[in-house]
Amino acid sequence: MNKIWIIARRELASFFDSLIAYVIIIMFLGFTGFFTWLTGNNVFLMGQASLQVFFQIGFWTLFFFIPALTMKMLAEETRSGTIELLSTKAISDWEIVVGKFVACLLLVIIALTCTIPYYATVSQLGSIDHGAVVGGYLGLVLLSAGYISIGLFASSITNNQIVAFLIALLIGVFFHLLFDIMGFSLRGAAGQVLNYLSMRTHFDSLSRGVIDSRDLIYFFSVISIGLTFAQAMLSRRNWQS
Repeated sequence: MNKIWIIARRELASFFDSLIAYVIIIMFLGFTGFFTWLTGNNVFLMGQASLQVFFQIGFWTLFFFIPALTMKMLAEETRSGTIELLSTKAISDWEIVVGKFVACLLLVIIALTCTIPYYATVSQLGSIDHGAVVGGYLGLVLLSAGYISIGLFASSITNNQIVAFLIALLIGVFFHLLFDIMGFSLRGAAGQVLNYLSMRTHFDSLSRGVIDSRDLIYFFSVISIGLTFAQAMLSRRNWQS
């Protein structure tokens, strides 16, 4: 656990040293703030104190931002050979993967924490559903964790950052959009299975303030599978050497 935390702290510090963290946070706040407060169906047009607009904007913004965040995490280490250096320090592949996962997730949580003023402002407009707010933020954190695990897997199978970004986006679009569309198009068991695989289904449930064990199991399953696959791809280099 200590080694995981050391890796997580090192990666988180590298985000801020290279200004990636500031760019991600500023762009996230810019996108969500612009679409939440200034355009389209902004919070002032809803006629009620609610952060649903922000949660829906965050749902899409994080989908695009997270592959950009994770694309270099393992691909760059593999390209530069530093992944081998880490292995000589008696750090397991699992600890490397989880450490990088924790660093990415902490950066997303920091970005989400910066939106607390949104909640403070909206709560001044009227009676706000605090359960829906907690569920919405929990949904964004779990959604991000799922996409981070997918992004790390994509980054583990190539040493090219752009390829890792595109693979993560390609896998993500199935969970983010296509499973949802196909689930509504098909009837019977196939439709139910595809609907269950959709991130939208589980995120919408949480953002309404409904904490269902089925949604938690879904997100933790996606996270576990993504991290396990990433660890397996890293371990493959040991079999090949």
